[in-house]
Amino acid sequence: MAQELTNAKMIVDKDFKVSEIDPRIYGSFIEHLGRAVYGGIYEPGHPKADEQGFRSDVMDLVKELQVPIVRYPGGNMVSAYNWEDGVGPKDERPSRLELAWRSIENNRVGTNEFVDWARKAGTDVMMAVNLGTRGIDAARNLLEYTNHPGGTYYSDLRRSHGYEQPHNIKTWCLGNEMDGPWQLGGKTAGEYGRLAYETAKAMKLVDPDIELVSCGSSSSNMPTFPQWEATTLEHTYEYADYVSLHQYYTNYENDTANFLAKSMEMDHFIGTVVSTCDYIKAKKRSNKMINLSFDEWNVWFHSTAEDQKVEPWQTAPPLLEDVYTFEDAVLVGSLLHTLLKHSDRVKMACMAQLVNVIAPIMTDNGGQVWKQTIFYPYYYTSVYGRGTALNPVVHSPKYDSKDFTDVPYLDTSVVYNEEKEELVVFATNRHLENTLKVDCDIRSFEGFGVTEHVVLEHDDPKAVNIVGQEQVKPHHNGKSHMEDGHLQAILPKMSWNMIRLHKQK
Repeated sequence: MAQELTNAKMIVDKDFKVSEIDPRIYGSFIEHLGRAVYGGIYEPGHPKADEQGFRSDVMDLVKELQVPIVRYPGGNMVSAYNWEDGVGPKDERPSRLELAWRSIENNRVGTNEFVDWARKAGTDVMMAVNLGTRGIDAARNLLEYTNHPGGTYYSDLRRSHGYEQPHNIKTWCLGNEMDGPWQLGGKTAGEYGRLAYETAKAMKLVDPDIELVSCGSSSSNMPTFPQWEATTLEHTYEYADYVSLHQYYTNYENDTANFLAKSMEMDHFIGTVVSTCDYIKAKKRSNKMINLSFDEWNVWFHSTAEDQKVEPWQTAPPLLEDVYTFEDAVLVGSLLHTLLKHSDRVKMACMAQLVNVIAPIMTDNGGQVWKQTIFYPYYYTSVYGRGTALNPVVHSPKYDSKDFTDVPYLDTSVVYNEEKEELVVFATNRHLENTLKVDCDIRSFEGFGVTEHVVLEHDDPKAVNIVGQEQVKPHHNGKSHMEDGHLQAILPKMSWNMIRLHKQK
């Protein structure tokens, strides 16, 4: 049955700029949690494992995503982690009770191995320090171990472990979700602010070239938000370069229209944090701008009930293994739009996580690797969303849902890569029944023509990808063309789209 048409309009001009996009906005996250490390990126004895035990089939997909930075080693796990357990000869490393996820951590992968993996995968490391059960001393010692050339206790310890050259990790998180009552060593805003300030001071004495992320709220739903940001930044503003945001999106009520509007929640969250940062900037009479690191974001709710049944004190049990649906992928596409629309202040972001744990990439132990539905919007936006984010003028019909009003059916972000003479329009049609016909005025891009229109669509919002059976994947048969300086595009009902245009020779 033919879908009814709904009309929308856009104006895209190369002078309507948001910002140059920091590639780190497409980062991800690996935590010592479930099968993210063991059975995910690392599985010695697997047919595709390399000489260090890293799965090459998983690494190939990470490279395909062009992930620029990966946060490590946590997450909640870092708040009781002793980094010293994960360095040195593997047969001398202790197994520990990992309290955040009530598992056994065998420490076969630690700082050095993860840096090795990151280099092989073509990505940088965003390292988190433990400000829960530890503090200033452990943080500055770890930084000395990773970044100092030699001639001191911890730098020479690294060299004795076979790493003559420093790792030069330049992005560091000052703890994780310290506002959360679930966090080991959780703190009030004042307690965290003082500790983070003193830790940051010590770390920047060890290596003045590092960038530091101050802990923001664990979600916009926290009762202390946004006062947490205001209080902590009063302390950390001098040394911090970023403040973190974390948010996960759910559809427990099975309300697709409301679920697809939740990128507006992310938009509001970012706006509030920006306002709070700028309030502290004004209060301090500072010229320094604090930017944002949205270093945990994704859909997460499918596995919650199953996780309650997992027996504690296992090594790498299956935890947080959400099986993502088509509608999850559509929302993930819109969340990426939102990050790009705020790329003037959101400079880093991490889809949480990367492999097996609420992840775009899944594996079988000893077996295959496959792409979840959310892999595709992440892949296309990461690969083609490089350059300058533009601010389109959008005229779209709207709808109301349970939690949101005036939700545009057309959700979009636009990226211009001047060097490649490439214009990329990422577009979501939130309408559950109607095709969206979009008239996009791009007259400032004279001589550009459509070279590709990728569509992610499916008749079943709950369709999933499982090993050996990929129901949800994009096609390249999108309908769009140029007409008198206007891009005419047809966006199928409930779909995510990428339209690439190039200057015609």
